[in-house]
This record gives sequence, C-alpha cells and structure tokens, in this order.
Amino acid sequence: MRSPVREIMLMRLRETIRQPEIVFWAFIFPVLLAAVLGLAFRERRPGPIPAVVAREVGREAAAESLVAHLRREPRLRVTLLPAAEAARALRTGRADIVVTPADPLVYRYDAARAEGPLALAVVDAALQRAAGRADPLATATETVTEPGSRYVDFLVPGLLGMNLLSGGLWGLGWAIVDLRMKRLLKRFTASPLRRADFVLGQMLARAVFVPLETAALLGLTHLLFRVPVRGSLLDLAIVIVLGTACFSALGALLASRAQSMETASGLINLTQMPMLVMSGVFFATSRFPSALQPVIRALPLTAANDALRAVMLEGRPLSALGGELAVMAIWGLVSFAATVKLFRWT
Repeated sequence: MRSPVREIMLMRLRETIRQPEIVFWAFIFPVLLAAVLGLAFRERRPGPIPAVVAREVGREAAAESLVAHLRREPRLRVTLLPAAEAARALRTGRADIVVTPADPLVYRYDAARAEGPLALAVVDAALQRAAGRADPLATATETVTEPGSRYVDFLVPGLLGMNLLSGGLWGLGWAIVDLRMKRLLKRFTASPLRRADFVLGQMLARAVFVPLETAALLGLTHLLFRVPVRGSLLDLAIVIVLGTACFSALGALLASRAQSMETASGLINLTQMPMLVMSGVFFATSRFPSALQPVIRALPLTAANDALRAVMLEGRPLSALGGELAVMAIWGLVSFAATVKLFRWT
C-alpha cells in the first residue's frame, strides 16, 4: 500500500515543477537580491570626511587659518563657505561638521548621524595638534579586511532566513489555498486521507527544494563575495531543516481555513511583514527599543537568523544555540498541531 504522505508530497512536487514562476522566486530572486545588495554595500575604503569652515564677517582671517590647518589632515575634505551656506550644507548632509571661528571654537554636527561624532573627533584632533598639542602615547595602526564583518556577510544569512520564511508561507500556504479554491481539497473528504498526512506531505515537498535553494544562494555569494561558513555544514543543515519545518507549519496554519487568495494574502503579509522588518534580515535587531526586544526575540525568523549567523559567521556549535532552536521548534510544533486541529478540506 502506498504511503499517503508520499503521494501528497509527489503531487505537490509535480505542481511546483509545472510552475516556472516558483523557480524564479525560490532560486533566482534570492540570488539576485544578494548580488545587488552585496554590490551596493560592497567593501570599499571610506571617502574623506566633508568638513566646512563657516566664514563670518570680521573673522575671515581666522576662518582662513582654520582651513589651512584642517587641510593638513588627509582624512578631511575642507570647504570654506559663508555662514548661511555652511548651515545649509550641514542640514542637507553635504557636510558632516561645521567649524565656526570664535573664542572658543564652535563645532556643529548632527549627533543622530553616525558620521557626526567621527567628524568631530578627526577635526578636533587636527586643530588641537595644530595648536601645539603633543600626543603623549606612541601608537601604530594596522588595517585588516576580515570576511565576516562586512555588511554582505551580515546580509546573506538574513536572506537565507527570509527565503525559508517566504517559501514556507507563500510556497506552502498559498498552494493549499489554491487547491481549496479549485475544489481539489474537497475530493479528499471522501478518502481515508488524514489531515496530518496531507499537511506533512506538503511540508516534505517544500523541504525537497530547500537544499537546492540554499546551495544556490550560499554558493554564489561565496563565489562573488567570499561569504564564509565557519561552522559545521551539518550544524548549518540542521538549522535550515528546523527553520524549514517551522515556517512550513506556520504557512499551513495560515492556510488551514482561508477560503480565498485575498484572505490568504492578507494573513501571510500580516505574518511576514513584521518579521521581515523586525527580525534582523537587513539590519540588526538592536536598532529597536529595548521594550520591543522580548517580542523580537520570540519571533521565529529572529531565532532562525540568529542561529544562521552564529553558525556561518561565528562557527558556533548547535550546543550553543539552544534558545534559538527551542524558539523555532516551539513555533513549528504548535503551528503543526493547530493546523491539524483547524484544517478544513472545504
């Protein structure tokens, strides 16, 4: 007797192969997104810091002297502008700092921009040395380029987590609703097929494509940008499998009773968008207020992204990822159990 789970899985695989748009969204789109963002935020030396000296009436000589001192610092690009234009340059982001000749000197910068404090430190150090300050401590600097600390290294695990999430919600949830709308699910009501077997077969079909999607994304980004995988490939595979199961179960839950594409799309977007924004796909979760951190830590995509980055970038073993794995496992088990309970054929 054939296994019902196996037959459902094969049915879903045949449907997927017959839909070329799925190949684009599952394989090509994540790779293109990683390539474009990797090139946009590729590693490059920072340019000179734009600094402006404000020229005020009666202090023209002092302003010229400041410009001369600051232009000896190679990390600065110094411009002399009238006071009103200098203020406009700072306001529009064309200058990181404005120096106004006075007694004492006045530094104006935007503390909310990361460039502001850096510009202040460089400008003040240059002018203090010009005034005769001697550094009491001799130092030496070394510049390094270390894969793992770049934005593209941070980005790729996030894109991998995003792909697992989207594949589970859209690839599985959307497919189930499509079957319901075509009245194909209704035919199973006359069969001995259990709801748990149907959902499990759909989840296994989704899992078949995950290794191919992962290999395409990680292979190309390693080839183009040398994105490292410092941890065990087996540990990485286990995290990916657990994430796939978690998001597939969540996608099945969202589709368990949806009667239309509009309903399914609304539920999926309502679930997916907060995680894409808050779970550290494109930027660190630490940017959000501390009051939101408990909620963010409880999201399954946050756990998946943290675990993927820990294995890929830090080389941490699974034994050090108990919290992240537990979050994904709980979400997956609860979603699967709820799906089996709530699922309707019609």
